[in-house]
Amino acid sequence: MADFSRTWWGKNFIEAIERLTDSGRLQRGRSYARGGKVKSFEIDGSLVTAKVRGSVNPYFGVTKEPTYTTTINFTPISKVQWAAAIALVASKASLISRLLLNEMPDTIEDSFQTLGLTLLPASGKDFKTQCSCPDYSNPCKHIAGVYYLIAAELDRDPFLLFELRGLSRAALKAELAKSPLGQALSTELSAQQRSPEPLEQYYTQPQPVEASALSLKDFWQGEKRLPQTIEVATPSAVPAILVKKQGDFPAFWNRDNSFIEAMEALYDRVRSKNKDRL
Repeated sequence: MADFSRTWWGKNFIEAIERLTDSGRLQRGRSYARGGKVKSFEIDGSLVTAKVRGSVNPYFGVTKEPTYTTTINFTPISKVQWAAAIALVASKASLISRLLLNEMPDTIEDSFQTLGLTLLPASGKDFKTQCSCPDYSNPCKHIAGVYYLIAAELDRDPFLLFELRGLSRAALKAELAKSPLGQALSTELSAQQRSPEPLEQYYTQPQPVEASALSLKDFWQGEKRLPQTIEVATPSAVPAILVKKQGDFPAFWNRDNSFIEAMEALYDRVRSKNKDRL
């Protein structure tokens, strides 16, 4: 599984499928996904369609490599159920902040389960599969191979799971942005995304000051005393917002570990190393 899924969502998608089907037959599809047997692979909303190469078997009269059509149709969550799920997610700052930052929270399934819903397949009613091959078993190796490709797609874009269950990323963000927490976070994110303004020069130009307007005492000691206490700065509502804006596993990050977790570990080392200097 590690060849096709490295994130929580990719791995748990395969584990969810394994609980619903024969794991032995599912493993047969792994070699199909790895060996490039899938000629085409397309996801359109809740429908996954693939063209998969079959096997040549002269014993059964198959002398030319066949191509089979495989479909996996996920059952969309109803609009009423989506409305309830979005209202629950929008009420939790830990969930809505990460979703608006293009991150998929690992605990979001817990919130869905409180409403009797799941994003990951939980029963045979959550998806239907079909393949044009002569294998009567389900899943056949062609369907199993497509499962692994879906897991790989979830590694790259975990929001795909929302789309498979009937809600696009754009629609999800639009609904979350309507909530009070969503409006506050959207304002914060918009402020961070202001376009750069061109400057004529990088350095502040010195301004002439009349020498007679200042006394030496005021110049060196200042006209007012500095405050004896310094107010503690208010911490950011979303820590490390610049790092988290693009979500986990950005395009330049080719390692298997989480980019955000790596940055958090780096910051912790920097803070602990320079603790005595602050």
